[in-house]
Formats: sequence, C-alpha cells, structure tokens
Amino acid sequence: MAIKYSEKVIEHFQNPHNVGKIENPDAEATEGSPACGDQLSVYLKVDPESHKIKDIKFQSYGCASNIATASIITDLAMNKTIEDAKKITWKQAADALGGLPPIKMHCSVLAVDALRSAIKEYEKKKLGKRFDEGLNKKNIEKQLNKIIYGKIGVDIISLRLVKYIGVDEKNNILIEITLKKDDPFLSDVKDEIKERLHTFPNIGKIKISLV
Repeated sequence: MAIKYSEKVIEHFQNPHNVGKIENPDAEATEGSPACGDQLSVYLKVDPESHKIKDIKFQSYGCASNIATASIITDLAMNKTIEDAKKITWKQAADALGGLPPIKMHCSVLAVDALRSAIKEYEKKKLGKRFDEGLNKKNIEKQLNKIIYGKIGVDIISLRLVKYIGVDEKNNILIEITLKKDDPFLSDVKDEIKERLHTFPNIGKIKISLV
C-alpha cells in the first residue's frame, strides 16, 4: 500500500532546506537506525556570546520523511538559542509538516535526536558541561522513549508498552513489553530497543520478554 504524505512533506522532500555540511563546525552529530535504514548528520555553528544557532546544515541518508523532517527541524532550530532548540520535539516537527504517516513518525524522532546530540556535543566541547550517560533505568527509559510503535505513531513509553526495566550487576538488561507474538511491529520494536541500548558502554546481554 502506498504511503500518503502531506503537501508540506513533499515540498520539503523535493526542495529541502539547509542541506550540506558546515566546514569546521562548532559541533556535529550523526544518529541513525540501520533497522529502518535511515541516518542523519547535523552540523552547527553557534554564536559564542548569545549561544544562538547562526548556521545549521544536515546530510540525510534515507526516505522522503527522513529528508523532510531534517529540513523542518533545521528550519525550526535556526536562530534559536541552544536552550530553546533543545525544547523542539518530534511532535512539533511532525505537526509543522502537516503530519506524518504513523509508520514514518520515527523519522521525526531521528531528526530531533540528531539535533539534540549536536547541541550536547557543543555543550561538552565549548561549555564544559558534563552529562550522566551511564547505564541506569533513567537513561534506558530515555532511549526507549524515542522508539515509535509504527501502528499508531506514538512512542512505546507513552503507550505504556514497557512494563519493566531491569539492570543487573553484569550490565545485563531485561525489558518487558506488552506486545503479542503476532504483532506485525514486534520485530521492529525489538530491533530498535537492542540498537538503542547497545549505544551504552560496557553493556551486557539484552533480553526482551513479552508479558
């Protein structure tokens, strides 16, 4: 079945804004999901006094929704302070595009992820900020909050599909989710859970159980 896109998505896909790479950027970040085939790099130039984003560009490898969401996210972030840019949400990005098909909502999450990762890199390099990036339940939940259940285009935490998060002394992780074995989106959800959690250092085994 063909996927129906809004006119705004098609417009940003065919004529994307802010495409390219900034030479000697103040910060850059790449986020991607090999499970869905999309990847996105974001580059920033930030005014050191006002901390406003004075230039932002992206390179996208993926579908029409990936390109369109990257285009709209860079538009939304341009000329904002890094604090305001961090507040941009994937729902705002989707709304600005006139909506996205539920199965493509993960692209807006990817775009916001890449923007926030670039901002975090700027804060580390230029502002000397430190972040808690350890393997704990709070940070695991933050990663799971980015995983979209493609049937309705909402993240699995908001849908309360995650019933348990556990970490043992060997850094093994147990995730319990409430999806049926025959759910057509189960495989995608499990793949993305593993992919996102493998970004933590010194991680052990990941076990995903259905309850």
